[in-house]
Amino acid sequence: MIHHVSVEVSDLERSARFYDALLAPLGWRRITQAADTIGYGLLDHPVFVVSERRPAFPGSGHVCFEAAAIPAVKAAWEAGVAAGGRDDGEPGVRPHDRLGRYAAYLSDPDGHRLQVAVR
Repeated sequence: MIHHVSVEVSDLERSARFYDALLAPLGWRRITQAADTIGYGLLDHPVFVVSERRPAFPGSGHVCFEAAAIPAVKAAWEAGVAAGGRDDGEPGVRPHDRLGRYAAYLSDPDGHRLQVAVR
């Protein structure tokens, strides 16, 4: 099990607006907040953390958020793009994925590649 994942961002306020919009349709919320970090999760433990502690390195990884159903994938992708994210693959079935899962891709305002998918 993963305890948490963290990404460095260049503008915490801008990233907070983006991740608030992206993660809300998935049921995630802010769990912790400090001057230089915000932690998101489903319950009482932050699993995904955005931080301004170090310089942002765009494109340095890939994070996939699980959605409960196809409408949540669509809603998260639409909200993320509307909140300043960049489309990197509209919602749809991914036949190249060995499981043929339904997913969407986008980049956050710092260029980190994100995926939202149904298991």
